[in-house]
Parts: sequence; structure tokens; C-alpha cells
Amino acid sequence: MSEIQIKVKKLDPRASLPSRSSLTAAGADLRVVLDEPVTINPGETYFCHTGIAAEIPDGYAGFVFARSGLGTKQGLAPANKVGVVDSDYRGEFMVALHNHSSEPRTIEHGDRIAQLVIMPVAMASYVECEELSDTERADGGFGSTGVK
Repeated sequence: MSEIQIKVKKLDPRASLPSRSSLTAAGADLRVVLDEPVTINPGETYFCHTGIAAEIPDGYAGFVFARSGLGTKQGLAPANKVGVVDSDYRGEFMVALHNHSSEPRTIEHGDRIAQLVIMPVAMASYVECEELSDTERADGGFGSTGVK
């Protein structure tokens, strides 16, 4: 497995670097930086500070995903589903954590709130054309390839 190094700057001395829970985990946990516990009510979104910024290499992007346990057990997941951190962004990583549950949920300083996955991205250019190539699916939309 290849590994790249990501430079991370702590913007807050209480911040934690992203960390993987196992050697082969794809995602590195992001932890919240808080002065005191915060309760997120059902249907509300709270913007969580992580206290870190990073230098993602050109040709890569960071993708901020929900942590599966937090989402399924607590109903807390990023409001935008997947956050995209471009390689030229140098600001603080923030997570808009949304409470999808019917119960208030409390987060505390240092809680793992999301996971960061670094992936290569193709830099595409978009060219207008008159026709697209034919495929078996053609313009079949949602559910068009599934078995009924």
C-alpha cells in the first residue's frame, strides 16, 4: 500500500492530527475542538471546528465522510453528506454535523466527528459537442439498469 504525507498545521493547540484507527483504514478520524460540550438538537446542524488546516498535494483532494458508527448509532453525520477539500485550500477543516435523529445529541471536545479520505482526482476539461457516443443504457435515468 502506498502512503503519501500530508502536512497538517494545528490552528489550535488542543487540536489532534487526523488518525487512522487501524493500519489499513482508508479514513483518518477528525476530532472536534470545543471549549465545552455542545448539544445538537434533532434537525439542527452545528459547525464543528477541528483546529487543523492541511496541505493536500496537487492531483489529490480530501473527502470528509461520516463515521459509520456515529451516523448509524447517534444519527450524526455531515450535513452536506461528503465534504470536498481541494488541494489549494489552506483554511481550517470544518464539519457541518447534522443531527438526523429524534433525540438531542451531545458532542464533547476530542470526539471523533467525521473521517478524512485522501484520493487522487482527475483534472477534467469540459468540451461542448453536438453528439455523444451511443451506449446500451443511453439516457435511461434513475433505476434504469436495475432488475425489476
